[in-house]
Amino acid sequence: MKITDIQALHLRVEDPAIGLFDGSYDDCLIVVRTDEGLTGIGEVESLPAAIQALVYSPPAHNHARGLRELLLGEDPTDPVRLWQKMYGATDYIGRRGLVMHAIGGIDIALWDIAAQSAGRPIHQMFPGGMRRDRIPAYGTIYPLERSPDGVSRQVEWAMAMNLRNIKFAADPWWLEDLDLMARLFQMARKTLGDAGKIIVDAALSYKTADEGLRLFPIYKEARIDFLEAPLPLDDVDGHAHLARHGIPLGVGDLGLTHVSEFIEAMDRGGAAICQPDITMVGGFTGLRGIAAAARQRGKRIITHGYKTNIEIAANLHFLANHEDEEMLEYSTSHSPLRWKTTIQPLPVESDGTVLVPRGPGLGVTPDWEFVMAHLCHTR
Repeated sequence: MKITDIQALHLRVEDPAIGLFDGSYDDCLIVVRTDEGLTGIGEVESLPAAIQALVYSPPAHNHARGLRELLLGEDPTDPVRLWQKMYGATDYIGRRGLVMHAIGGIDIALWDIAAQSAGRPIHQMFPGGMRRDRIPAYGTIYPLERSPDGVSRQVEWAMAMNLRNIKFAADPWWLEDLDLMARLFQMARKTLGDAGKIIVDAALSYKTADEGLRLFPIYKEARIDFLEAPLPLDDVDGHAHLARHGIPLGVGDLGLTHVSEFIEAMDRGGAAICQPDITMVGGFTGLRGIAAAARQRGKRIITHGYKTNIEIAANLHFLANHEDEEMLEYSTSHSPLRWKTTIQPLPVESDGTVLVPRGPGLGVTPDWEFVMAHLCHTR
């Protein structure tokens, strides 16, 4: 089998609230085609135009090559070998950041093809196979209402989707009235009940560890499970300072792309949980390297995912095979790209879990009519 084409398709829906932090309205769909009729799909959490440039670019020299021309004619059934080839052929233009994003989208599509060719779901391609057939989910509430009744309604809305665990994404105004924030979190805990997990995504809403520590008593009273993205990623010392104050820190979803960066976050920054985005860290191949490093250190992996059902399916396969049971991030974005890019809906079941796809490959297929209707033709 040989690769005959690689496409990077920019999908877009105009976001009525572009000022909010929600990348689900803009997506880069990766499509890898073969001479035997198998097609693999992936996607990338990044700037689609930048990913297109990295995919379609002609080579500048042998260490700065476009990914499409590099892989044409290759056998797609050995994703690890092709990952190494992509990584080595782009080291002059970046072994971190955007290049890892592009490699990630293609790697997911290659694993999709390899597993389809073997007649197996992706999770069965890894040692241990399927360790669990459903994954507990959590959903994001953002922006947070500013009244206890409003927060209660938001939590009830999430629970109506069968979500039993929730995440609140922060805004800078959380630091303005700590008494109000205490009441809001008390109501969230009361409405959700004692069994549900509450996560907080600081989302860079405060810039220093001392600012963040002002909210820690409120978080502890609400018994949050962990604090995500507590500080700008470059502030490794600030992370280490926060890590000493009794709340596990989740790190990585806002820009870490390589296993070495996650190792620094764990070893120097005190991160208890790595939160790689599979589309940003080199796909399944890159993510599995990060998981191995975390396991060596007794740390957890909770994958980030806020795009379409393509990424949700990829995360389900990883989490089904992962040694420890962890939660699935289940995007609650209102973007139609989030819900309609694939034919399969992947709903949250009545027990609060999402079933792991059982079909060959990723187990999801694009709705091509919807995809073509939402192509963004950039200048």
